[in-house]
Amino acid sequence: MQTRRNISVFICIALMIFSGSATLNAQRNDKVLNRPYTDLRHWHMGFSVGLFAPTLGFTHNGYVTENGETWFMEQPSYSPGFCVNGLFDLRLNEYFSLRFTPGMYFGNRTIKMRDNISGTIEQQDIKSTYIVMPLDLKYNAIRLHNVRPYMLTGVMPVFDVAKRRNRDLLQLKSSDILLSIGFGCDLYLPYFKFAPEIKFCIGLTDLLQRNRPDLDDDPDRLKFTQSLSKVRQQMVVLTFYFE
Repeated sequence: MQTRRNISVFICIALMIFSGSATLNAQRNDKVLNRPYTDLRHWHMGFSVGLFAPTLGFTHNGYVTENGETWFMEQPSYSPGFCVNGLFDLRLNEYFSLRFTPGMYFGNRTIKMRDNISGTIEQQDIKSTYIVMPLDLKYNAIRLHNVRPYMLTGVMPVFDVAKRRNRDLLQLKSSDILLSIGFGCDLYLPYFKFAPEIKFCIGLTDLLQRNRPDLDDDPDRLKFTQSLSKVRQQMVVLTFYFE
């Protein structure tokens, strides 16, 4: 629910930005433009660095163990990670482009597990090293002197290549695909183009690994997996592009 509320706020802000862009475009601006022909190139290349905040959404099924335990999982806080990407941008027309930004994300999530009956708390750190391959359709507003806001939407396949540890209380699958939506602003500087961007990503698949042969000799540890019906991830990504 919180994720949906954040996306609604984002859409409202983005509409305000683009409405303001259309109004400002009506005003004449005779200042010299930085890099006036850069957007006419068929291909654009660059790189980005940034931060991202990965979260997990847990759906519980009310499972009760033979001992009467009922376990609930949550991620109580954000743990920002670091990301770096390449940039390949294909110009489709004056307003639209197709953007491919492969890269790597390095992050960590701390999961707390609580038994509502006894109050017992368990904790697990999940470290991830993602290879990501985002593909986005980018809509560029009309350029206003040396500023050009944009919106984008797309999909982001991710592959976690971090080594899995046996006997973890919870284990997640190594691949996922996320739906993304975001906005940013191209800033035309004398020697390069700089673009801060924020993007919201929602996982489309269930990440919970249910097949746990590593726990065959300790079936009691399966109670954490059995207490969940699905696990999905979300990300908020703040990136800075240099082109």
